[in-house]
Amino acid sequence: MRLKRFLVRFCVVFTICILILETVPLGRFYARWLAGPWNDPDGDILIVLSSEEQPDGFVGPVSYWRAVYAVRVWREGHFRAVVVSGGFPKGNRMSLAATIGHFLVAYGIPEDRVFLEQRSLSTRENALFTKELIANWPGKKVLLTSEAHMFRARRAFEAVGLHVAPRPVPDALKRIDSPIYRIPETCGLGVETAKILYYWARGWIHLF
Repeated sequence: MRLKRFLVRFCVVFTICILILETVPLGRFYARWLAGPWNDPDGDILIVLSSEEQPDGFVGPVSYWRAVYAVRVWREGHFRAVVVSGGFPKGNRMSLAATIGHFLVAYGIPEDRVFLEQRSLSTRENALFTKELIANWPGKKVLLTSEAHMFRARRAFEAVGLHVAPRPVPDALKRIDSPIYRIPETCGLGVETAKILYYWARGWIHLF
């Protein structure tokens, strides 16, 4: 009987949560809040963070949109260099940074203006190893990543002593209003929240 009551209550709560997620745009507001300031700053050095890579070595969907916006930012701004951060996933012969780097060059960014940081496999390592590469480079550094990732990424860079201006790009916001993608994207925001709390618990970021 206890198991039956538990299952009934679980199903009721689960159904209510699904209905809330389907009818209330909480995810959109939260993703927008995680993005922080959205004023599209210009600068000298554009830092682009990679995400997943497809098994066949192509740019994955999250990295693809970051790369697309990086090209747009380069064309519209006055940047002198683009630094792409991302190492070698297990079993891959090409780094995430190199995969995106090829995309950027193919769409018109001069090859000698694209620099690769190819050791990192996490946001914290993105910050640590990018700082090693460019800490002494003069000029304003601008960080480009997905809107929901920006809260953690920006704070990770600040925590290692590399000041960056945030330039979020829409990712979850592109899909979260769709009934098909709303629940998966909301779950993704939940995972990102767990990562934020983990980074905070480890002392890798400050929340405020």
